[in-house]
Order: sequence, then C-alpha cells, then structure tokens
Amino acid sequence: MAGTSGLVSPSVDVGARPGAHPIALPFRTELSLAPLIRFWTQLSAYSELGRGPLPGIVRERIKQAPELSAVIDDVSVIAKHQQLVDLMMSAMFPPAFWQQEYGAALFPFQLRAFYATSLFRRTLMNDDGTLQGRVNGDEQRLGAAKLLLAYELILERTYGIDLGVEIPVVFTSKDPATTLERHFRLDFDWRFVDVKLDGPPPKLTDAMRRQLQSGNVELDQLRELVPPETATLRGFMTLKAVDVTDEEVLSSLKRDLIDKESIVSSARFESLQAKLRTLFRRPGLHLGLAAVEGDRVLVLNDAMSHDHACIFADSAHHKTSEFAGSLYERAVIQNRPVILDDLAAWPDRTPWEEELIAAGARAFVCAPLHYQDKVIGTLELISPRPGDLNATHLPKLEEVLPLFSMAVQRSVEELNARVQAMIKEKCTAIHPVVEWRFRKAVLNTIERKSEGVSDAAAEMEPIVFENVYPLYGLADIRGSSAQRGVAIQADLLTQLRLAADVLRAACEARSLPALDELRYRVDKRIAQVQRSLNSDDETGIVGFLRANVESLFDHLGTFGTHVRARIELYRGALDTRLGVVYRRRQLFEESVTRIAEAISGYLDHEELAAQAIFPHYFEKQKTDGVDYQIYVGPSLLEDGRFDPICLKNLRLWQLMLTSGIAVRAHQLRERLPVPLETTHLILVQHTPRSIRFRFDEKRFDVDGAYDIRYEIVKKGIDKAVVEGTSDRVTQPGKIAIIYSQSPEGREYRGYIEYLQSLGYLTSEVEELDLGELQGVQGLRALRVAVALENPSILQRVGLDPDQR
Repeated sequence: MAGTSGLVSPSVDVGARPGAHPIALPFRTELSLAPLIRFWTQLSAYSELGRGPLPGIVRERIKQAPELSAVIDDVSVIAKHQQLVDLMMSAMFPPAFWQQEYGAALFPFQLRAFYATSLFRRTLMNDDGTLQGRVNGDEQRLGAAKLLLAYELILERTYGIDLGVEIPVVFTSKDPATTLERHFRLDFDWRFVDVKLDGPPPKLTDAMRRQLQSGNVELDQLRELVPPETATLRGFMTLKAVDVTDEEVLSSLKRDLIDKESIVSSARFESLQAKLRTLFRRPGLHLGLAAVEGDRVLVLNDAMSHDHACIFADSAHHKTSEFAGSLYERAVIQNRPVILDDLAAWPDRTPWEEELIAAGARAFVCAPLHYQDKVIGTLELISPRPGDLNATHLPKLEEVLPLFSMAVQRSVEELNARVQAMIKEKCTAIHPVVEWRFRKAVLNTIERKSEGVSDAAAEMEPIVFENVYPLYGLADIRGSSAQRGVAIQADLLTQLRLAADVLRAACEARSLPALDELRYRVDKRIAQVQRSLNSDDETGIVGFLRANVESLFDHLGTFGTHVRARIELYRGALDTRLGVVYRRRQLFEESVTRIAEAISGYLDHEELAAQAIFPHYFEKQKTDGVDYQIYVGPSLLEDGRFDPICLKNLRLWQLMLTSGIAVRAHQLRERLPVPLETTHLILVQHTPRSIRFRFDEKRFDVDGAYDIRYEIVKKGIDKAVVEGTSDRVTQPGKIAIIYSQSPEGREYRGYIEYLQSLGYLTSEVEELDLGELQGVQGLRALRVAVALENPSILQRVGLDPDQR
C-alpha cells in the first residue's frame, strides 16, 4: 500500500462514529486530481463548459504544476496550487454557490474532505477534514454497503455493468449556532475515481454477466471475481449535502408516535420534544399535550413540567369550565391555532396564562387536535424567548398536528379501554345513556389511586340517579306454567307407555315373574302421572326408567324380533341430546321462544325510535314473556336537560308499543306449534324515584325504603286480581294499565281516547279496583281491548292487512 501520510490508506467506514473502530475497505485508495485534470484537458470547444478562454487557461497552468497529476500524498500540494485547484473545482462547485451549498471533495470512499465550500467547511467539517457528526445507520450494514458501492464502480468501469445500487445516506450534525441537530442527505459522485487493476481484468462468463446484470449477486461472488488486493481506487469523490432536517424529523416523529408509549413515557416524551425543537429550530421549545374527554381535560404532559411518568396514573384532570376565557379555550372554540409572540403582552390573561408566565413562558402556541372532525385535545408549544414562535411556524405546525392527534386519540382509547375494563369488572354491560356516569366514576377512581389513596379507599363511588321516572311493561304468556306442566305430563306418559310396551312384548316372549313385577310398577306410575304431576316426579320417573327398564334392553333384545322392535320404538322416541321423550315440551318451548323473540325484536326496534324522542335508560328480560323497565329524568343525562313533554311522549309511546306487541303476538299465535295467548300490562308511577347501582348484583335497584314499594308491586303485578274475584286483571288481547293515584288514571284515559281515535283500541274501557297485592292496597286499573284486526294498527306494527 503506497504512501505513508495516511492519504493512501484503507478507507474508513462511512458509518464510523466517534470512538468506534472503522471498518477497513479492502481496496487500495489513492488521492489524485488526475481524473479532474483529464476532464479539463479533454473538454471540447463545442461543449457548453468548453467555450471561452477558461479551458485553455486551465490547460496552460496545469503544465506548470505536474505534481497535481500524480498521486497526492500530502495535501499541502493542493494548498500550494490553491488558485488552480479552485479554478478546476469550479466545474463542480461554482463560486456563486459557495455560501449557499454544502459541497466538498473527499478522499476516495472516506468521509474526509480535502476541499469544501465555505458553508460546508463552516458547518460540517473539522479542521482535519473529517466530518462533524454521524452517519445514521448500523455500522456493519453501512460497511457492507460501502463495499458494494466500490464493487459497483469497479464493475461499471471494467465491464460496463451497472448493479443499480442505491443506498441513501443521512448524516446528522449539530448546528453550531443552536446546538440542535440537523440532518443532511449525502449525495456522492464517483466520476472522478479511476479503477486500476493489477493485470488484465478477469474474464466474465455469459452466465456470470447475466447474474450481475440481474442484480442477484453476493459479495463473496464479487470478491472471487475481483479480489480486493488486485484493485486500486484512485482519484476523489464529490459530495453534495442536502438539508433534509424537516423530512427526517417528521419521518422520525411518525415512527415514534406509532409506539403507544410515545406520549405516555416521560423519557419518550422528552425525545419527541427534542425533535420538535430541531424541527422549529428553537432550542428552548417546550411541548405540552392535553386530551379532552367530555367535561374533563386530561393534561397528559405539561409544557413547563414533565414530572409525569404515565398519563393513566399521573395525568392532571381538570374541568373544561376551569379554562373559561383562557387561550386554551379560545383555540378550541375558534378551532384553529392561537399564536402569541409574548404572553406578557396579552391583556386578557387568566390564571392559566399567569401561571405560564411565572414558570418562564413567553412565546405561546396552542392548537386543537382533531379526530374525525372532533376536537380531542390540544398541543401546546412554549418558548422562554418573546417572538420565538410566530405565524411563520404554522406550516410546520400543521404537518405535526395530525401525528399528535393520532397519538392522543390512541392514548385516549387506551384510557377508555381501561375504563371499560373496570366497568366490565364492576358493572358488566352498561346502557349507553348512563355510561358517562360510570366513566366519570372510574376516572375519579383512577385519579384517587394516582394520589396515593389505597385500593380499598379508592373503590368506585356510589352511582345514584335521583328523581327519575319509571315506566314498566310486561308481555306474558297466559298460563305458561300450567301448559308447561301439561307438556311434561304428556311426554312422561309417552315414555312410560313405550316402556310398558317393551315389557309387555318381553313377557309375551318369555314368562318371567320379575318382568311382570316391573311391568306392574310402570303401570302404577302411569296411573300416578295421569292423576297429577308433582315437581319432583319428572326426575324420579326418568331415573326409574333408566335404572330399571333401559338397563335391561340389551338382554331383552335377545327375546326376539318383536321385543327388539319395541325397544327401537322406545329409543327412537327419545331426544338424542336429553335422553328422554321431549316432543310436547319441545313444541311448547319452541312456541314460547318464538313469542319471546318476536316481542323482543319488535321492542328493540321501537326502542331505537323511542331514544330519539328522549334519551332514557332501558333494560329488558326474557323469560316466558318479556318485561322491560325504563327510567327517564334529568340526572340520567350528562347535560341534565329534561322537559316534561318528553315524559308524556314516552308514556304515550309505551301505550302504542304495548298495542303493537299485542297485535304481533296475536298474529303469531295461529302459526305456533302450540297456540299460546299473551297478556299485557303497564305499571304507572308518576312520583319520581331514585335508583342506585348495586355493584354486588351488577344492576340498578330503587334507592330508599319508600321506593321499595314500587319494586314489590312490579314483581307481583302479573298475578294481581280484580277485587272480590279470582280473575286476573290481565286478559288476552287486552292491556291492563295499573296505577294508584287518580291523576295517573286521568292522564292515561287521555292517551286511551287518542289511540281509540286512531283505531288502535276498542271503545270499551273498564275501570277496576284490584285486590291487595303482597301488603300493597289501593291499586286500580284501566283495562282496554286492542283492535287486533284493525288495518291501521296492523300497518303501524309492520304487518300487511292483506298478506298476514
């Protein structure tokens, strides 16, 4: 390897960092201006650069400096002929751009300059020619890339093969004026590097040429083709550095903000702030973020203090009302960034601005963050220097706002997930109308835990809604318990008789006293079930048959084909899943299910429309029928709005709904396997109640001793009878409206009259007094029949009068 000054030496890795060991390039590299001199001496007078006297001047002066044409071991040779070198370098670095462009001439495949523009020398170059800063990328990868680039140059110059290698190189350096990082894309030009091989170039087979041209080649193959020790790279590289700070910072911010910890972790938040300082060229810039959740503001990271480690545990919670009149509120209301050169000059300061000034803030920016056209938070930039932030920074601000919007939205979603998980753990499913109250309770719990309160003391606060109006309704199957008992009785009798048939056939085939005795016991149970059926008879009879009759089937089957046929009839009648005769019960349960699903589906559909009348709490239960509970009142809504007309609308809607349910059930009856009848009632309660969520039972219940009376009535109202009789107040095809106060009855009489005018209800209205119900006296009822075949109500419930 020629030379002793280090100018002709293995090239250092372009990815070398301070203190790192450079990866040696295996080729010999030599600094030489000969390729540049050749460029000037071969210029044609007909080329654009060749016109005029300049080429001739260069050629004449070169003759007087022959040492520039040789390998240069000492850069003092260049300094000795500086004017001539400046003249030749003007082909790549025109003097007019010396103060505007970052350009340099480098030793071959080294980040070491021997010639540079003033801007490059001042910003990116050390006194010894090395570059100030670091190349971004893995050292080993960059070393391999440099080797591949060298081979590309060798192949192109030797065989005319272009590998098409493109490896972007980004260099990071500190701005000497601000100490902030700046990023540059390094564009290298190898045209002034000659390739010298020891001896003739190795022959290239057609297969190898095709492989090289395809770009599918390994470094080991290239080393075998051209051994590194046989090649010398002589000349110099040119470098143009392009400032890509904004692009790099934005790309880095995008990568960082994908990480869910980016604005949660204090350390990662500091990294985001550092990158924004670089983007805005403001070393004293501070970043703040806040999320807006309903009437709460979660300060995720304060621009003047980054003590928080996690937004969930340590974020500061404020009411949105606390920001009234502040610049933060102005940014949200105006839905655009608010920019102030100097907070101290702002005349309408609130305590928020005064607090910022006291902390050293002067220049101020607050911009709303959006997600799906909704403000979800704010981004705040603060600088201690007046005038540091102004309208000229808006374009860059607009580029970063969507990135931070996504990050804040994701953090809010994670907070919501935590809230939902706690709600699910403590409360199961919650109706959307009251979810806001549970969210607030969970956020309060999280906040108390962040303040060091013990887990026991930080349990969720009581959730009580005061002064709500209940609306209750029930659609029940008339006599479902009795009909279910009849179905069970029929199935048991079928199974017992099939068992008796098996035993009878067995006795005829072979006379055995034990079989006669067993047959007697089966006949006895048949007679017993025919007389009556007790609650435990089903289990006892099935157990008896399995233990005493079915266990003999394998043996009895050997008695002959007639016995086997009876056994197969018995087995064929059994339900494959339950192992018992289930035919009548299946038909009954199918009928019950179809009625419940039809009523429930219609109720759900109508409930969606009712929510549009006024938001309210709604829950339902399906048993043999469907019962539902509605609560409505100002305390259920976050904004507390309520109007009595909405309550009247819901009461009228409920009566119309009940009419529709009655019609639906009636029209379905004739298509059921077991034609069942339904009854319908509404329980009226004008006095508002308080309801409390029972965390142990995970449901709402009335709060207070007086309100318990309502629950007592509700649980037994379907069994209420007309006073002095045993007749149920509920009757098929009719609606029973149960109430206790005269004003309640008068209000519902008005609704009935209106629905009679529409043809929903018949003209006759019964006024009934009810018997005592579990200690509750004084209940009354209005009972009115539904016009089940009236075309207007059939159309109302979605049934075609002509095609039903």
